[in-house]
Amino acid sequence: MKIKCFGIARDIFEGDEISVQDCTLHTVAELRHYLVDLNSQLGQVNSFAIAVNQEYAEDNLSINESDEIAIIPPVAGG
Repeated sequence: MKIKCFGIARDIFEGDEISVQDCTLHTVAELRHYLVDLNSQLGQVNSFAIAVNQEYAEDNLSINESDEIAIIPPVAGG
Protein backbone atom coordinates (compact mmCIF):
# COMPACT_ATOMS: atom_id res chain seq x y z
CA MET A 1 0.00 0.00 0.00
CA LYS A 2 1.37 3.42 -0.94
CA ILE A 3 0.56 6.49 1.13
CA LYS A 4 0.99 10.03 -0.15
CA CYS A 5 2.48 12.53 2.29
CA PHE A 6 1.69 16.24 2.37
CA GLY A 7 2.97 19.17 4.44
CA ILE A 8 4.69 18.23 7.68
CA ALA A 9 4.14 14.51 6.95
CA ARG A 10 6.40 14.90 3.90
CA ASP A 11 9.11 16.30 6.18
CA ILE A 12 8.61 13.63 8.83
CA PHE A 13 8.80 10.72 6.38
CA GLU A 14 11.38 12.48 4.18
CA GLY A 15 9.48 12.08 0.94
CA ASP A 16 6.25 12.43 -0.98
CA GLU A 17 5.22 8.82 -0.48
CA ILE A 18 5.79 5.90 1.84
CA SER A 19 5.15 2.25 1.19
CA VAL A 20 3.45 0.03 3.77
CA GLN A 21 3.85 -3.71 3.45
CA ASP A 22 1.69 -4.65 6.46
CA CYS A 23 -1.38 -6.48 5.12
CA THR A 24 -2.90 -6.70 8.62
CA LEU A 25 -4.08 -3.08 8.46
CA HIS A 26 -7.83 -3.13 7.90
CA THR A 27 -9.08 0.26 9.13
CA VAL A 28 -7.98 3.87 9.11
CA ALA A 29 -7.49 3.65 12.90
CA GLU A 30 -5.08 0.73 12.51
CA LEU A 31 -3.22 2.63 9.79
CA ARG A 32 -3.05 5.76 11.97
CA HIS A 33 -1.50 3.78 14.87
CA TYR A 34 0.90 2.03 12.50
CA LEU A 35 2.10 5.37 11.07
CA VAL A 36 2.70 6.86 14.52
CA ASP A 37 4.61 3.72 15.54
CA LEU A 38 6.61 3.95 12.30
CA ASN A 39 7.69 7.51 13.12
CA SER A 40 6.84 8.92 16.52
CA GLN A 41 7.21 12.50 15.22
CA LEU A 42 3.85 12.10 13.49
CA GLY A 43 2.28 11.52 16.91
CA GLN A 44 3.48 14.98 17.94
CA VAL A 45 1.39 16.61 15.20
CA ASN A 46 -1.72 17.95 16.98
CA SER A 47 -4.11 16.47 14.48
CA PHE A 48 -3.69 14.93 11.10
CA ALA A 49 -6.30 13.51 8.82
CA ILE A 50 -6.17 10.51 6.58
CA ALA A 51 -7.86 10.64 3.21
CA VAL A 52 -8.97 7.51 1.40
CA ASN A 53 -9.79 7.80 -2.28
CA GLN A 54 -9.61 11.60 -2.06
CA GLU A 55 -12.10 11.94 0.82
CA TYR A 56 -11.44 12.52 4.50
CA ALA A 57 -11.85 9.20 6.28
CA GLU A 58 -13.21 8.30 9.71
CA ASP A 59 -11.15 5.91 11.83
CA ASN A 60 -13.64 3.05 11.39
CA LEU A 61 -13.45 3.08 7.57
CA SER A 62 -12.13 -0.14 6.06
CA ILE A 63 -9.12 0.15 3.77
CA ASN A 64 -7.51 -2.14 1.22
CA GLU A 65 -4.43 -2.29 -1.00
CA SER A 66 -6.08 -0.61 -3.99
CA ASP A 67 -7.19 2.51 -2.07
CA GLU A 68 -5.48 5.84 -2.66
CA ILE A 69 -4.39 6.98 0.80
CA ALA A 70 -2.91 10.30 1.92
CA ILE A 71 -1.79 11.88 5.18
CA ILE A 72 -3.27 15.37 5.43
CA PRO A 73 -1.65 17.67 8.01
CA PRO A 74 -3.57 20.27 9.97
CA VAL A 75 -4.25 23.44 7.97
CA ALA A 76 -3.98 26.92 9.42
CA GLY A 77 -6.29 29.57 8.15
CA GLY A 78 -7.02 33.15 8.77
